Amino acid sequence: MKTQVKPVSPEAIAEAAQLIRSGELVGMPTETVYGLGANALDETAVKKIFEAKGRPGDNPLIVHVSSLSEIPPLVREIPENAKKLMEAFWPGPMTLILPKSDRIPSAVSAGLDTVGIRLPASDAARALIAASGCPIAAPSANRSGRPSPTTAQHVFEDMDGRIPLIIDGGACKVGLESTVVDMTGDVPRILRPGGITAEMIAKVAGAVEIDSAV
Repeated sequence: MKTQVKPVSPEAIAEAAQLIRSGELVGMPTETVYGLGANALDETAVKKIFEAKGRPGDNPLIVHVSSLSEIPPLVREIPENAKKLMEAFWPGPMTLILPKSDRIPSAVSAGLDTVGIRLPASDAARALIAASGCPIAAPSANRSGRPSPTTAQHVFEDMDGRIPLIIDGGACKVGLESTVVDMTGDVPRILRPGGITAEMIAKVAGAVEIDSAV
Protein backbone atom coordinates (compact mmCIF):
# COMPACT_ATOMS: atom_id res chain seq x y z
CA MET A 1 0.00 0.00 0.00
CA LYS A 2 1.28 3.45 -0.93
CA THR A 3 0.67 6.07 1.75
CA GLN A 4 -0.12 9.56 0.46
CA VAL A 5 0.21 12.78 2.48
CA LYS A 6 -2.05 15.64 1.42
CA PRO A 7 -2.49 19.10 2.96
CA VAL A 8 -5.91 20.03 4.29
CA SER A 9 -8.25 21.05 1.47
CA PRO A 10 -11.88 20.36 0.57
CA GLU A 11 -10.67 17.78 -1.95
CA ALA A 12 -8.42 16.01 0.56
CA ILE A 13 -11.19 15.97 3.18
CA ALA A 14 -13.63 14.51 0.64
CA GLU A 15 -11.12 11.81 -0.34
CA ALA A 16 -10.42 10.96 3.31
CA ALA A 17 -14.15 10.81 4.07
CA GLN A 18 -14.70 8.38 1.21
CA LEU A 19 -11.90 6.17 2.60
CA ILE A 20 -13.50 6.26 6.07
CA ARG A 21 -16.90 5.32 4.64
CA SER A 22 -15.33 2.42 2.72
CA GLY A 23 -13.77 0.96 5.87
CA GLU A 24 -10.22 2.27 5.47
CA LEU A 25 -7.95 4.14 7.91
CA VAL A 26 -6.88 7.79 7.64
CA GLY A 27 -4.24 9.76 9.54
CA MET A 28 -6.08 12.88 10.75
CA PRO A 29 -4.94 16.05 12.50
CA THR A 30 -6.48 17.14 15.78
CA GLU A 31 -5.43 19.88 18.19
CA THR A 32 -3.97 17.28 20.61
CA VAL A 33 -2.05 14.72 18.52
CA TYR A 34 -2.63 13.12 15.10
CA GLY A 35 -5.22 10.36 15.18
CA LEU A 36 -5.53 7.10 13.26
CA GLY A 37 -9.17 7.25 12.24
CA ALA A 38 -11.76 4.66 11.21
CA ASN A 39 -15.55 4.53 11.09
CA ALA A 40 -16.39 4.00 14.77
CA LEU A 41 -19.55 2.05 13.89
CA ASP A 42 -17.73 -0.44 11.60
CA GLU A 43 -16.14 -3.17 13.72
CA THR A 44 -14.08 -4.53 10.81
CA ALA A 45 -12.62 -1.08 10.12
CA VAL A 46 -11.93 -0.52 13.81
CA LYS A 47 -9.97 -3.77 14.03
CA LYS A 48 -7.65 -2.40 11.30
CA ILE A 49 -6.59 0.31 13.78
CA PHE A 50 -5.31 -2.31 16.22
CA GLU A 51 -3.48 -4.11 13.40
CA ALA A 52 -1.83 -0.95 12.04
CA LYS A 53 -0.73 0.21 15.50
CA GLY A 54 0.15 -3.17 16.97
CA ARG A 55 -2.20 -2.13 19.79
CA PRO A 56 -3.60 -4.62 22.33
CA GLY A 57 -7.31 -5.28 21.81
CA ASP A 58 -8.08 -4.62 25.48
CA ASN A 59 -7.22 -0.92 25.09
CA PRO A 60 -10.41 1.04 24.25
CA LEU A 61 -10.57 3.77 21.60
CA ILE A 62 -11.86 7.34 21.76
CA VAL A 63 -14.79 8.19 19.48
CA HIS A 64 -14.67 11.63 17.86
CA VAL A 65 -17.77 13.57 16.80
CA SER A 66 -18.22 16.83 14.90
CA SER A 67 -21.19 18.18 16.89
CA LEU A 68 -23.08 17.61 20.13
CA SER A 69 -26.11 16.37 18.18
CA GLU A 70 -24.16 13.25 17.12
CA ILE A 71 -23.68 12.04 20.71
CA PRO A 72 -27.15 10.82 21.90
CA PRO A 73 -27.27 7.74 19.59
CA LEU A 74 -23.83 6.66 20.87
CA VAL A 75 -24.58 6.68 24.60
CA ARG A 76 -27.32 5.56 26.97
CA GLU A 77 -27.34 8.78 28.96
CA ILE A 78 -25.55 12.12 29.36
CA PRO A 79 -25.35 13.12 33.05
CA GLU A 80 -25.89 16.77 33.96
CA ASN A 81 -22.25 17.11 35.08
CA ALA A 82 -21.14 15.86 31.66
CA LYS A 83 -23.33 18.45 29.94
CA LYS A 84 -21.66 21.18 32.02
CA LEU A 85 -18.19 20.01 31.01
CA MET A 86 -19.21 19.76 27.35
CA GLU A 87 -20.49 23.34 27.45
CA ALA A 88 -17.33 24.60 29.17
CA PHE A 89 -14.59 22.73 27.32
CA TRP A 90 -15.87 21.52 23.93
CA PRO A 91 -14.78 21.69 21.23
CA GLY A 92 -11.49 20.92 22.94
CA PRO A 93 -8.93 18.47 24.33
CA MET A 94 -11.21 16.58 26.72
CA THR A 95 -12.64 13.05 26.44
CA LEU A 96 -15.68 12.07 28.50
CA ILE A 97 -16.34 8.43 29.46
CA LEU A 98 -20.09 7.72 29.21
CA PRO A 99 -22.30 4.59 29.23
CA LYS A 100 -22.23 3.32 25.64
CA SER A 101 -25.19 2.41 23.47
CA ASP A 102 -25.44 -0.78 21.43
CA ARG A 103 -24.30 1.15 18.35
CA ILE A 104 -20.72 1.20 19.64
CA PRO A 105 -18.96 -2.04 18.61
CA SER A 106 -17.23 -4.11 21.25
CA ALA A 107 -13.88 -3.56 19.50
CA VAL A 108 -14.14 0.18 20.18
CA SER A 109 -14.94 -0.18 23.88
CA ALA A 110 -12.64 -3.21 24.43
CA GLY A 111 -15.68 -5.04 25.78
CA LEU A 112 -16.44 -2.37 28.39
CA ASP A 113 -19.91 -0.94 28.95
CA THR A 114 -18.60 2.61 28.43
CA VAL A 115 -17.17 4.71 25.60
CA GLY A 116 -14.91 7.74 25.44
CA ILE A 117 -16.40 10.62 23.42
CA ARG A 118 -14.58 13.75 22.24
CA LEU A 119 -15.54 16.81 20.19
CA PRO A 120 -12.18 18.06 18.87
CA ALA A 121 -11.34 21.74 18.42
CA SER A 122 -9.51 21.07 15.14
CA ASP A 123 -11.50 22.42 12.19
CA ALA A 124 -9.96 19.79 9.90
CA ALA A 125 -10.92 16.94 12.25
CA ARG A 126 -14.51 18.13 12.57
CA ALA A 127 -14.77 18.66 8.81
CA LEU A 128 -13.59 15.10 8.17
CA ILE A 129 -16.03 13.62 10.69
CA ALA A 130 -18.93 15.62 9.23
CA ALA A 131 -18.00 14.69 5.65
CA SER A 132 -17.69 11.02 6.60
CA GLY A 133 -21.21 10.98 8.03
CA CYS A 134 -20.15 8.83 10.98
CA PRO A 135 -18.26 9.16 14.26
CA ILE A 136 -14.56 8.40 13.93
CA ALA A 137 -12.66 6.16 16.36
CA ALA A 138 -9.11 7.48 16.52
CA PRO A 139 -6.27 6.69 18.91
CA SER A 140 -2.91 8.39 18.33
CA ALA A 141 -1.50 7.59 14.88
CA ASN A 142 1.72 5.91 16.02
CA ARG A 143 2.93 2.35 16.40
CA SER A 144 2.32 1.17 19.97
CA GLY A 145 5.24 2.11 22.19
CA ARG A 146 6.30 5.02 19.97
CA PRO A 147 5.79 8.71 20.83
CA SER A 148 2.41 10.21 19.93
CA PRO A 149 2.70 12.10 16.61
CA THR A 150 2.26 15.87 16.49
CA THR A 151 3.04 16.32 12.76
CA ALA A 152 2.02 14.49 9.58
CA GLN A 153 5.68 13.52 9.09
CA HIS A 154 5.66 11.70 12.42
CA VAL A 155 2.59 9.75 11.27
CA PHE A 156 4.24 8.93 7.93
CA GLU A 157 7.33 7.56 9.70
CA ASP A 158 5.18 5.09 11.66
CA MET A 159 2.37 4.36 9.21
CA ASP A 160 3.98 4.43 5.75
CA GLY A 161 2.60 1.45 3.84
CA ARG A 162 0.00 0.72 6.52
CA ILE A 163 -2.66 3.32 5.66
CA PRO A 164 -3.68 4.95 2.35
CA LEU A 165 -3.83 8.62 3.36
CA ILE A 166 -2.58 11.14 5.91
CA ILE A 167 -4.18 14.60 6.07
CA ASP A 168 -1.49 17.17 6.88
CA GLY A 169 -2.93 19.87 9.12
CA GLY A 170 0.41 21.19 10.32
CA ALA A 171 1.77 20.86 13.84
CA CYS A 172 -0.78 20.10 16.57
CA LYS A 173 -1.55 23.16 18.71
CA VAL A 174 -1.82 21.33 22.04
CA GLY A 175 0.65 18.51 21.37
CA LEU A 176 -0.60 16.54 24.38
CA GLU A 177 -3.30 13.87 24.41
CA SER A 178 -6.76 14.79 25.71
CA THR A 179 -7.73 14.78 29.37
CA VAL A 180 -9.89 11.68 29.93
CA VAL A 181 -12.68 12.09 32.50
CA ASP A 182 -14.92 9.25 33.70
CA MET A 183 -18.47 10.63 34.04
CA THR A 184 -20.18 7.37 35.07
CA GLY A 185 -19.97 8.08 38.82
CA ASP A 186 -21.32 10.89 40.99
CA VAL A 187 -18.06 12.86 40.76
CA PRO A 188 -15.95 13.33 37.58
CA ARG A 189 -12.81 11.19 37.79
CA ILE A 190 -9.68 11.96 35.77
CA LEU A 191 -8.29 8.78 34.19
CA ARG A 192 -5.62 10.53 32.08
CA PRO A 193 -4.28 14.05 32.67
CA GLY A 194 -4.04 16.45 29.75
CA GLY A 195 -4.41 20.08 28.75
CA ILE A 196 -7.62 20.54 30.76
CA THR A 197 -6.61 20.37 34.41
CA ALA A 198 -8.33 19.04 37.52
CA GLU A 199 -8.69 22.61 38.79
CA MET A 200 -10.46 23.68 35.59
CA ILE A 201 -12.85 20.73 35.80
CA ALA A 202 -13.57 21.28 39.51
CA LYS A 203 -14.52 24.91 38.84
CA VAL A 204 -17.25 23.73 36.46
CA ALA A 205 -18.37 20.46 38.06
CA GLY A 206 -17.93 21.48 41.71
CA ALA A 207 -15.61 18.57 42.49
CA VAL A 208 -13.23 16.19 40.75
CA GLU A 209 -11.37 13.00 41.64
CA ILE A 210 -8.09 11.74 40.20
CA ASP A 211 -7.85 8.01 39.60
CA SER A 212 -5.23 6.26 41.71
CA ALA A 213 -3.60 4.91 38.55
CA VAL A 214 -2.75 8.45 37.34
